[in-house]
Amino acid sequence: MDEIALLEGLLKIYSPTGQEAGAVQYLVAQMQAAGFNAFVDEAGDAVGVIGAGPETVMLLGHIDTVPGFIPVAREGDKLAGRGAVDAKGPLACFVASAARWGKMSREARPTGGRVVVVGAVGEEGDSRGAHHIKERYRPTFTIIGEPSGWEKITLGYKGSAWFEYRATRSLAHTSAQNESACEAAVRYWNRVTAWAGERNSGTQKVFEQVNPTLRGMSSDSDGFAESAVLKFGARLPPGLSVEELDAALRGLLDEAELTLLEGVPAYRGEKNTPLVRAFLAAIRKAGGSPSFTLKSGTSDMNIVAPVWGTPIVAYGPGDSTLDHTPGEHILISEYQRAIEVLTGALVGLSV
Repeated sequence: MDEIALLEGLLKIYSPTGQEAGAVQYLVAQMQAAGFNAFVDEAGDAVGVIGAGPETVMLLGHIDTVPGFIPVAREGDKLAGRGAVDAKGPLACFVASAARWGKMSREARPTGGRVVVVGAVGEEGDSRGAHHIKERYRPTFTIIGEPSGWEKITLGYKGSAWFEYRATRSLAHTSAQNESACEAAVRYWNRVTAWAGERNSGTQKVFEQVNPTLRGMSSDSDGFAESAVLKFGARLPPGLSVEELDAALRGLLDEAELTLLEGVPAYRGEKNTPLVRAFLAAIRKAGGSPSFTLKSGTSDMNIVAPVWGTPIVAYGPGDSTLDHTPGEHILISEYQRAIEVLTGALVGLSV
């Protein structure tokens, strides 16, 4: 397998959420050529299985990207393209590492287990791919494909919740000084941010804070009444459930409606597991200095980890500060080093 060509070919197929079919077919064909039992599942995910046995290492990446095509270009060690970091780079790393693992002799790697690679659809949207597979697999170990840098292991992600607020007020002449719907919305948002600030006052760690963000606002009038709408999200720390956040924000309402659109809780994995130890050893063997990180965003870890209850981390090459940016690119040298590390971790897991 030409590991660089694998990634470059995947980047050339534009696959924003909802338009992943071409990239899925490409990845399935590449995995089949490399000896995987590869197929497209009912949700449209690309799935590849290599090895055999009851114990499974799940390599769960995602094949969709945010919108915005970036021409694929290679300049020296730099490979640019939409998804190079988030998260086709980590996904290609998964396929390449599993292929290397599968070709090793029985003396070089443990036998009796299997590796399942999933290029899930919809992660940048409703995570329909992850929701589909969470009910169909029970892996022994799980690795989520997200950029961490080749020397870092991601242990957890914050949760998220999305809301719509709507205030309606009867129209009155401005001289009446009655509260308008827009004023009600502004005052509600100020109460939300004040509540979050008070809750966060006990910690300086971003991962432990709740962070509301206003994403949209609009107003309308039919001549008799006016309405104001806010659309906002919040990043949730561990220990604050979606239901608890919803209850707290409803307690701040004053003659308005609040709708919880969707939400997923935070998840933080354990450090002292065979999976983490395998990664630490593999990173050191590759010449790196391993470290841990926690992410303020969300990933498919939030979806599958509570269901599977398996040792879990996220790992993958790439600089996450380039996620979703016009300058998204990956260093080929880092991509290759991550393949080396992940292959070593698979061997060290002894499944």
